[in-house]
Amino acid sequence: MFTLSEEHEMLRESARAFVQEKMPTAHLRAVREAKPEGFDRALWAEMAQLGWTGILIPEEHGGSALGYVGMGLVLEECGRTLAPSPLHSTALVGASAIALGGTAAQKNEWLPKIAAGELIVALAIDESAHHAPEKIKLEVKNGQLTGMKKYVADGHVADLLIVAAREGGVVKHFLVPANADGVTITQLKTLDSRGAADIAFKGAKAEPLGGPELVDQVLDRARIGLAAEMLGQASQAFETTSEYLKTRTQFGQLIGSFQALQHRAAKMFVELELTRSCVLAALSALDENRNDIAELASLAKARAGETLHLVSNEMVQMHGGIGMTDAADPGLYLKRARVAEALYGSASYHRDRYAALNNF
Repeated sequence: MFTLSEEHEMLRESARAFVQEKMPTAHLRAVREAKPEGFDRALWAEMAQLGWTGILIPEEHGGSALGYVGMGLVLEECGRTLAPSPLHSTALVGASAIALGGTAAQKNEWLPKIAAGELIVALAIDESAHHAPEKIKLEVKNGQLTGMKKYVADGHVADLLIVAAREGGVVKHFLVPANADGVTITQLKTLDSRGAADIAFKGAKAEPLGGPELVDQVLDRARIGLAAEMLGQASQAFETTSEYLKTRTQFGQLIGSFQALQHRAAKMFVELELTRSCVLAALSALDENRNDIAELASLAKARAGETLHLVSNEMVQMHGGIGMTDAADPGLYLKRARVAEALYGSASYHRDRYAALNNF
């Protein structure tokens, strides 16, 4: 059984205190109305000062190397308040890709900037509305990219793009500065008010990053990190709903006394605890560099997607009419849930992948 270290517990407590004070759901509403980029750069700088952007970066490049469990705990707390920031895309996905596949020169150039919060990175993987990395068509010829990437999370604010493309029939990652010639970025208006973009490449110069094996390595880390964030969203949605059941009265009784609602709440709790175990197992596997990371990534993402779908639906239904209003939080959790469920593969996609990986 995995036990969090004292250092991990302190990291989680500090993350929870920060996001609850400075990035509650009211902050998301404020960003939605006043920040076209989808996040607050001043708070992003504070997150960097707290060391969150360097959690996965070696000390020689300005990070703390606290590992994936540490990063997962921070993402979980950010998920609780729907805190909008490019932390997942930059400090987890971007840092992982460059640390795992970068040359010494690439690591020296980019990792210190990520750790300092000076660089935002986005992973450009999908080319349609459905996650299908095995069907990537974007090609690199003579060192130049031509084609389109769809729904790139944080792509509209990225300084550096990590692009999955085919070269000689093999899918690899390539580095492309977002301001490079031949790159056109179109910001998208998203359901959950978080930023994304469609990105077109027309002869953009591409720098190779790692080999073909890096593609799945990076994607699985993205999936596990997102599952941790989704766990936080589902946990807070459940806790908020449970508190509502204890205060809302109907027919002269607290609605939490109704057995039908108690059974539904119990089901949510069980699903949450199962998901928590899967997510922690996947994060631990990354830190231990185990050989079952792919299986655990799909297990964690599938479980997180199904659990968040259930809990976000129940949150709206159990809040009744107020749950349908924009002034209440349930709608915010429901919208974020639907986006997160699809990102980097739905529960259905990952059930099939898990089965294939285990030769079912």
